[in-house]
Amino acid sequence: MKLKYYILVSAFAFTVIGCQKKLELLPQQALSDQIVFNSPSTALSALRGVYSTAQAFDFYGSLPQVIGDYMGNNVDFVGTFPTLQELNNFSGVSTNTNVSGLWQVHYQVIARANTIVSKIENVEGLGASEKSQYAAEAKFLRALAYFQLANLFAQPYQVSSGSNLAVPLVTADFTGAIEYPSRSTLNQIHAQIVSDLNDAATALPLQYTDAAETRGRATKGAAFALLSRLYLYREEWAKAESAARSVLSQGIYATATDYSFYNGNTSEDVFTIQNSAIDNGRTGNGGWAAYYNPASLGGRGDAPFSQDLVTAFESEPNDKRYSAKISGRATDGLTHFFTTKFPDAVNNSDNAPVIRTTEVYLNLAEALAHQSATPSAEAITILNTRIRNRAGLLAKTVATQQALIAALLIERRKELAFEGHSRMDLLRNKQPLRSGNAAAAFGGVKTILPIPQREIDNNVGLQGQQNAGY
Repeated sequence: MKLKYYILVSAFAFTVIGCQKKLELLPQQALSDQIVFNSPSTALSALRGVYSTAQAFDFYGSLPQVIGDYMGNNVDFVGTFPTLQELNNFSGVSTNTNVSGLWQVHYQVIARANTIVSKIENVEGLGASEKSQYAAEAKFLRALAYFQLANLFAQPYQVSSGSNLAVPLVTADFTGAIEYPSRSTLNQIHAQIVSDLNDAATALPLQYTDAAETRGRATKGAAFALLSRLYLYREEWAKAESAARSVLSQGIYATATDYSFYNGNTSEDVFTIQNSAIDNGRTGNGGWAAYYNPASLGGRGDAPFSQDLVTAFESEPNDKRYSAKISGRATDGLTHFFTTKFPDAVNNSDNAPVIRTTEVYLNLAEALAHQSATPSAEAITILNTRIRNRAGLLAKTVATQQALIAALLIERRKELAFEGHSRMDLLRNKQPLRSGNAAAAFGGVKTILPIPQREIDNNVGLQGQQNAGY
């Protein structure tokens, strides 16, 4: 990673308060740290700045999630951006500017979180519980950043049991000494994520006094929920079950009765990036609603339903999730189906769902299904009463363990479509990202992204560590 990403943290004082105004560069890092961490209010502003960075287009402002759905099989990317078409066609190159942007912004989140963890103890006037909580929030965001980076730039755990290279692991605050970190293994990255989330779960509150903060700020439930996803990806079924149960035991999460919960900060939301008409992750022509809405509603129409997803839904056409679709003209000039999960293409105020209660139940059910040679009764109950009943579908009878797992994966696909899960759910189950495409096969070299070339050029620790095929 380039040195400037370490320096950026202190030199710009986190772009404190999450505002968009540029701050004057200060001549010395120490002076900048003194300003940012000289009071409880400025320390909180620094923490909010990490959340603001996580809101960015290249983090949870839709780009990684859209890539996750169209490299998977839920979306047909018909947009005109050449750099995104490369990834869609599994023909990416190491100089892809979108890939570079993803890398940079994720490491900005990490670097800013690192500084919070390092400096928060020195803030005079801030109570011990607040210091512990702020550090925990930073660790949660750092864990989310590393999880996304590992998913994008490393082959999944199932390829080589996590011994393969992932991304550089940097947890220390920048103090002036130049370092050139090499890539750590996927297991090392995952171990850091587990450590951060366990630390976070200990110190984070159950909820906040404000509903938006309870759903949009790190909590115990959010930490456990991300752990349940990580353990699911690693096939550590008992741990995935335990983490999912820890979420649900908090008592503030429940599956919604219908599909009107999006953007509502309800019990369906475990952790959701908060957006508004004047504060969102959109950049230029990109954003959740821009990709997922047709031109008639103010979007670009780049990311409609794939035919494969249409076929999956039409096997049970009365599905309420499918009935909620709309049709409209896409970027290719043709009429396609689009999701209605992100309707505000004018102001881009839609929240970005990171972890939902329904996913936690799906994680729990899948973990249970894998642990029982005969179909788990609890997993079947979740499948039918939590998922299929809400969708308006009849209860499904399953006779074998594999039939139950398959049924859960189908529901997971349809339930979480357009939220960025498709690619990793396919890869962790050793399935091709696209049927009939050799480049999209499980373990294919271009099913993951290249390490950006300019990072390799500027970091001797990364030289010779490019992903295969790039």
